[in-house]
Amino acid sequence: MPPVYYERDSAIVHSHFWPAELIDLAQTRAIPEHKLLRHTGIFCEDIHRPDHCICPEQLLQLIQNITKNTSADDLSFLVGHQLLPGKIAVISDQLMASTNLDELIDALVEHQAFLSPLINIRRCYEGDALVLYWQDACGAEDSFIFLVEALTTAISSLARWLSNSRLPWQFYFSHKAPTYIEQYEVHLGGNIHFDCQRNAMAIAREYCYQPWVKNADITAEIFTDHSTNIIEAPTKGFLAAVYDYLNSNIATDPNLEQTAADFGMSSASFKRKLKKHRSHFQAIYDQVRKDLAVYWINQEGYSSEQVAKKLHFHDVANLRRAFKKWTGLTLLAARS
Repeated sequence: MPPVYYERDSAIVHSHFWPAELIDLAQTRAIPEHKLLRHTGIFCEDIHRPDHCICPEQLLQLIQNITKNTSADDLSFLVGHQLLPGKIAVISDQLMASTNLDELIDALVEHQAFLSPLINIRRCYEGDALVLYWQDACGAEDSFIFLVEALTTAISSLARWLSNSRLPWQFYFSHKAPTYIEQYEVHLGGNIHFDCQRNAMAIAREYCYQPWVKNADITAEIFTDHSTNIIEAPTKGFLAAVYDYLNSNIATDPNLEQTAADFGMSSASFKRKLKKHRSHFQAIYDQVRKDLAVYWINQEGYSSEQVAKKLHFHDVANLRRAFKKWTGLTLLAARS
């Protein structure tokens, strides 16, 4: 059975959630409505309708309009604080009922098409740590950093509120340290690392199952919309689905033709769909191989020969060149 996924033009984004939060915040910064909504196809009278949905492409355009028309560097973090538990009752109730971190992450992943439609969560257990990796779902391009900042803030702040404690997360960002690093420190605290191989947040596994002593404030009423009808939607976007397929089938050295066939389409159609989502096959395949190489070297202690064989390189020299291109590091530097 072909993988299931949503696309850039799938109407899955509830207008009174992400769009409403972004528009309300942007209006506090005096961004004119015509600049805010330009080319989005969004109308202000629709954003608070519980039955109205837009597609990821419209949401991305809205974010681009906001970042283009303000010099403020705290908007992504402020949006993050407002996002969760959200305004959709069936989802927010499940998030709020979490009794430990593991249950919270379960709920976030289950409902990520609604909670984080533009970048998806890939949950992994690596050694003694839980790691949440951020995956591009639909081709976020220049908005990816904004989204990572917002959702990292959203999860860490909700977990802090529900647990009534500041959890010792480690935060990893693939971009270089920005000029506004103080925003990261204010909204995320310490343990922030830049120029990393992946965008992720990690925590010691022991914190996943510690029962939470709920904050008394949590019993207060939270505004949720019980009239919202949740649409049926896949849990991940097209790009995340392709990544997961390649990651799961790396042993067979998957190529474009076989991947397209397993997605139920011709190679030409598959390439067009990848282009529509601002990507191409080799870019995703290289990302998968890079991530696996880094994991096998750092977490499993594999030799260069073992990694080369598992990634279908003819020899270590070819792996060495590819790894340098992917990461900017030598294999020796990656081990250290």
